[in-house]
Amino acid sequence: MSAILTAEQLSRVLPVDPPVTLVDNADLTIETGCFTAIVGPSGCGKSSLLYLLGLIDRPTGGRLLLEGEELTSLSGDERARIRLEHFGFVFQFHFLLPEFNALENVMLPIRRLGRLDKAGAEARARQLLGNMGLGDKAEKSPDKLSGGERQRVAIARALANDPQIILGDEPTGNLDSANSARVVDLFRQLAHEQGRAVVCVTHDLAIADVADVRVTMLDGRITDVRHQT
Repeated sequence: MSAILTAEQLSRVLPVDPPVTLVDNADLTIETGCFTAIVGPSGCGKSSLLYLLGLIDRPTGGRLLLEGEELTSLSGDERARIRLEHFGFVFQFHFLLPEFNALENVMLPIRRLGRLDKAGAEARARQLLGNMGLGDKAEKSPDKLSGGERQRVAIARALANDPQIILGDEPTGNLDSANSARVVDLFRQLAHEQGRAVVCVTHDLAIADVADVRVTMLDGRITDVRHQT
């Protein structure tokens, strides 16, 4: 394992009256080949921290480094490019576009990055869907898929550009126990077999129990970082 993403005194304060602190001076190192779970009560700042780590939101203090490169001061376009190249996101709600089938949804980030032509993007998307056990569902629209299948399409889409870092925000929150377990197994495989850094915000302590690292938050602060393997 090696450090890929480092937060140093990372903070996010909403400029309202009085100010609201979402994340308070967070120090955290994310490693490749490691499955990290972020846990804590509702409203403790878990998702806010994840959005800072994934360059979705901007910090109001501290630094974020990707393989030693400081990201905090980058322009919006530069941040978007890094997200597209280095990060994959899986949310509680799959956010598949209903007007596109599963294959087309997975192709979207590939086409946006522009490294592959249309034929190459389709071949890549079909391979990813096959890896998720969805090779026969490629032409189906999201409304024709089960909840577990839609979330696996979302994971395939997150992997479309071969990102180093996968970020999940309650990715099993709308799934039954069997599909939740399948998604967690996929995350563990992505970390342990493919060497990616996987970070998952969750309320489910069963997920936290199988993570390599458990990060506990309370009132915007990281209160404990526990290595479980």
